[in-house]
Amino acid sequence: MLYITEEFVQNKRYTIIKNSEEKEKFTSELIEAIKKIGTSYLVDKESLKLTVQEFARNLDLMWQKYSKCINIMKHSKFW
Repeated sequence: MLYITEEFVQNKRYTIIKNSEEKEKFTSELIEAIKKIGTSYLVDKESLKLTVQEFARNLDLMWQKYSKCINIMKHSKFW
């Protein structure tokens, strides 16, 4: 017997428009977030792990703030 399996096809993604005001703001905020990373208390793997997790969380929040959802179509460009 032949079964039809369901396949997930991504039809939306988040992006920041090239040369937009949002891109400039995102870039500026990202640079500031990188500058604020405190490295003086990184003494072991656990403190490094916590710092990286905090940075990743902040990066996700920034991405959500400045990106927009677009529909992916058959002829969408990915650049």
